[in-house]
Amino acid sequence: MARIRTPLSDRLGLRYPIVCAPMFILSNKEMVVACAEAGILGTMPSLNLRTREEFRAALEWIRARTDRPFGINLTIKLTDPERLMHDLETCLEFKVPVIITSYGNPTELARRAHAAGAMVFHDVIHLKHALKAQESGADGIIGVAAGAGGHAGTTSPFVLYPYLRENLKVPVIAAGCIATGRQMASALALGAELAYIGTRFIASTECGADDAYKRAVINGSPEDIVYTDSVSGVHANFLRDTLPGYQPADRATAQKDIQQGGGKKWKDIWSAGQGIALAKEIKPIGAIVEEIVREYVDVRSRLPALED
Repeated sequence: MARIRTPLSDRLGLRYPIVCAPMFILSNKEMVVACAEAGILGTMPSLNLRTREEFRAALEWIRARTDRPFGINLTIKLTDPERLMHDLETCLEFKVPVIITSYGNPTELARRAHAAGAMVFHDVIHLKHALKAQESGADGIIGVAAGAGGHAGTTSPFVLYPYLRENLKVPVIAAGCIATGRQMASALALGAELAYIGTRFIASTECGADDAYKRAVINGSPEDIVYTDSVSGVHANFLRDTLPGYQPADRATAQKDIQQGGGKKWKDIWSAGQGIALAKEIKPIGAIVEEIVREYVDVRSRLPALED
């Protein structure tokens, strides 16, 4: 299939301008390698590996199976500082080409990453944070729009991506509700250089999610998604039926239950974005990528032509 090129995908050496977003608990080394082989950027949070030794072993495993680019997500304020620096140094030792930073100031991480030849992407929900991240050395800004899985903003993708593009000097990466080639085409048309896709890849054979979680994704609708701060204190999108006390009136009780260890455990509270509406089948990552690319090519050919 023909290559789809943007300036940023060329810099990274990708066949297609797609990132499989790092998902807490779910992303794993198998997904990273499958993405690499499919020609996209696979990623995972370093904290998905519980110990330093497990993280190092995962990078060794990945590097033994692919020489293609991939990325690691480092959550700055949510990680013990010693573990954070260890994970960064391990990434640089294994020449991980992309470091994705979130929840904090990426200045020091960007400085060290650049010295080793790595790129840094930082996720934001507002232009104010995007400008600060750009000043801090980020090479690309991930704009997390309304409807995205996990911690998301409230600005429509139709506004956020071009708004960031018009006000930044670095490339924009589009995150939020992208599950198909049609949506990828829209994101690129709005000024993004990569499509950052999470929820659609939950429904992949390589993903570590429970089978019930995957079925919930392919059978779900946008109405099943709840945007709430009851889980972590920061607004994020979750599957409604997995939230303890999800009714707005019960929010304070739900937060107390989670903090005290009652109710459902973290692994049973499932995050997803509104893109579940367009995820219809569980299949290998390579097949998902092929489907997205075919649809992208098809939709471009079917756009209305200019007429005199």
